[in-house]
Amino acid sequence: MAIHNRAGQPAQQSDLINVAQLTAQYYVLKPEAGNAEHAVKFGTSGHRGSAARHSFNEPHILAIAQAIAEERAKKRYHWPLLCG
Repeated sequence: MAIHNRAGQPAQQSDLINVAQLTAQYYVLKPEAGNAEHAVKFGTSGHRGSAARHSFNEPHILAIAQAIAEERAKKRYHWPLLCG
């Protein structure tokens, strides 16, 4: 992997995200269930989605949490689940 020519330097304004906009997108934008581009994708170090691309929004978190709860209930796991 090549080293970026600005490695070790402070971020430029153009590198930064608009946190308020991304937060609003997380709650406002809704993924379409039939659209593969809106599906959450996971890798070895976490999700590969973005609220701006409809691929990591509140409905995703709610669905993931519900699926985990249902699977734990089906397997009769009643101890606390710690995620981090």
